[in-house]
Amino acid sequence: MKNNHRLTRSFLAAAALLSLAAPFITVEAQTRRGAATASAGTKPAATKCNGAWTGSITYTRTQSMSDTKTTDRVSNRGKDTTTFEMKYDYKAQVAVVESPEQNGSSTGRATINHSFTSSETTKAVEKNSCDRGKTWRDMSGTFVSQSQVTGSGKEEASVGIGVNDDGTYSVSVGLPPIKGQGTGKQTAAYSGQCVPKEGKNLTMPATETTIEGNSLTSDGSHRIDPNDPNRLSGSFSQSFQNVTETITWNLQKCGAPLRLIDLKFEEMKYPNWNDWVEVTEQKGTTDGNLVRIKAKVLNASGETKYADVKIKETYKGDKWDGARPDAPLEDLSASVRVEPGEEREVEFVWDSSGYAWYDDGRPRLVQRIKAELEENGKKADEMTKNLKVAPKPVVLVHGLWSNWKAWESWQNILTTSHSYDWKAYPVGEKPEKGIMNTGGSFLSTNATNSIFENSQELGKYIRYAQEDRNAWHVDIVAHSMGGLISRHYIHHFMPPVEDGRPQVAHLVMLGTPNMGSPCADVMNTAFETLGKNVEAVRQLRQDVAAEFNRTVTNRKGVKFSVLAGDPLPVMCKTYVWNDGVVPVPSAIWQIKDNAKSKNVHTELTGTADFSAFVKPRLAIGPKGNHFPEAPEAPTLPNYQGGLSDGDAGLLLGRHYGAAAGEDVFARWLTLEPGAQTEIDMPVAIGTEDLGLTFIANASISVVLVAPDGRIASKDEAGSRTAGSPFRSLYVEQVVKPGVWKVRIVNTGREGSDIALTSWSGARK
Repeated sequence: MKNNHRLTRSFLAAAALLSLAAPFITVEAQTRRGAATASAGTKPAATKCNGAWTGSITYTRTQSMSDTKTTDRVSNRGKDTTTFEMKYDYKAQVAVVESPEQNGSSTGRATINHSFTSSETTKAVEKNSCDRGKTWRDMSGTFVSQSQVTGSGKEEASVGIGVNDDGTYSVSVGLPPIKGQGTGKQTAAYSGQCVPKEGKNLTMPATETTIEGNSLTSDGSHRIDPNDPNRLSGSFSQSFQNVTETITWNLQKCGAPLRLIDLKFEEMKYPNWNDWVEVTEQKGTTDGNLVRIKAKVLNASGETKYADVKIKETYKGDKWDGARPDAPLEDLSASVRVEPGEEREVEFVWDSSGYAWYDDGRPRLVQRIKAELEENGKKADEMTKNLKVAPKPVVLVHGLWSNWKAWESWQNILTTSHSYDWKAYPVGEKPEKGIMNTGGSFLSTNATNSIFENSQELGKYIRYAQEDRNAWHVDIVAHSMGGLISRHYIHHFMPPVEDGRPQVAHLVMLGTPNMGSPCADVMNTAFETLGKNVEAVRQLRQDVAAEFNRTVTNRKGVKFSVLAGDPLPVMCKTYVWNDGVVPVPSAIWQIKDNAKSKNVHTELTGTADFSAFVKPRLAIGPKGNHFPEAPEAPTLPNYQGGLSDGDAGLLLGRHYGAAAGEDVFARWLTLEPGAQTEIDMPVAIGTEDLGLTFIANASISVVLVAPDGRIASKDEAGSRTAGSPFRSLYVEQVVKPGVWKVRIVNTGREGSDIALTSWSGARK
């Protein structure tokens, strides 16, 4: 019985707190409202008529309190920890209409929603003995007291709009009490007692109560826009201790009885589909996201109205396209019936794909969206708001013996191409979000991630980019081996998106060895001869790539594009145009959207190829194709003029290693800073040509000297190809048996490893 009395007292105390929560603000607001009403009869110089203000006012009041306190128990053998939490949420949406007297004054019709909750939890712990002090143990109890008051209603509200001679004005709203229901409960639970004690649960049935009204007046600092004196819009907030009150208004004088009073945008919070959140003008949304457009219609008349709401894009105010006429956004229109004094919200879902750009590739820094309201085929009202649409984030995937710093300049490239809202995400820049291992440092023989492992790290980084930019879709730009990692991710790990479009909209590959590299074949054979395992090179062998292509086939609708470098005519045992690492046919493979560049492998990530190849494939305007790529049956590329023997070998997946019984010339050496050396390279039998491939950092110069002392070929530090993973020297002439010299110079300030091997037969 005692517990029932305690529960009743707890609920009544909460109700009393609820009724007393607002007085200090209410009194002040009532005073201000009186002042505003007194000045309402003052005629502003800029107004053009004396009609009533109509539109909408939104009032919110929030309050929250929390406290945790720990006290010693009387016995000094334990503690009581009490946690108190309280939350108060009150919102009123007020339709402001002309008063029935039609005397130029306004009245309000409010829809009010209210919620109040309080909770107090005490955890008591005390050490006690059940055997007269021989042993001690914790005995505890947990006591929870909760109360809740909720309510909603539609009531008349008082509103006041006071305009002063100097153009300042104030807006006030007064909201009446509404009926609500209060509930409460108490629970008690015990553990550790000598004699088990059963906890009790007590519930107070729903009890009708009164929820006090609220009121607020703006501070009078807002000014009428002299260019639009019959419209008022703004907001005002004030806080005291832990209470915040806000009033927001959108009002019109002498306006049509049927009008638009609000226009706002929402997007889904990634990764929670259908979790809609409001889009702020400062942050905007991301290209490819679905945007929910909400237009609110008010009928300020005394009769039922029928209207059409249409959503358009408008170019008014745009620097380049200001003269273009408004255009519908897809087919976003709807009919609506609005009762007298009623507000109706109309929703549209709009696909923002392409709206970060114009169709000619220019950046579109802001999207102006207009809602038009028509009655009987005639425009009754319109409202325009800006919506910033940022390009999809670009995830950058590095290649062999590289890391995120290969893309260090790309954020600046993206910023100058659009704005700072075009974000670059080089995989590994934030290691905690995902980091790939494609061989570590140059020529490292340490353990290397497999493509399978690296593609999982790529997946983590894509998710990070999506969460950071709230983007449901991304683009990928991948260099070299990064393209294989990206293809593997798309096939094995890329998740579906509920809108039916792939998570990765476009994969742009730069110098990707889609069919492997003959230099990887040659160098891997050399490493095996030297007893070294360089896994990153083995993964680029042509036979390994052929197996990769046999199993990694599903593009899941992702658009593929590839840029192949073709400045060099020959490479390891292969007479084929290449970028120093990857032959053109290997890069192009079965990808229809392809192009060629005169840049070598390491230059493909530069500004020139970004502007000429990458940007046109990512900067796609609204009229571009944003749908998933249709799957096609694999076909071999058709090259004008046919295929050379080297090309055919690549396309068939031929493996260029050492022939059975063939002696392999291979060396691995370390050169100190500033040092140079010369080693013999014997040629045992005559050949039609001679090549030397080596792996070294960019500070190494290598010169190939013929037996007669003539310099036959060289690749010096600082040359275009010096930064490539594979560097080759080639002598296109009949070579007789003899001893050639390889002269090596380290021009750098650090020691460097060099691996090299010879080959021949490119002209066969």
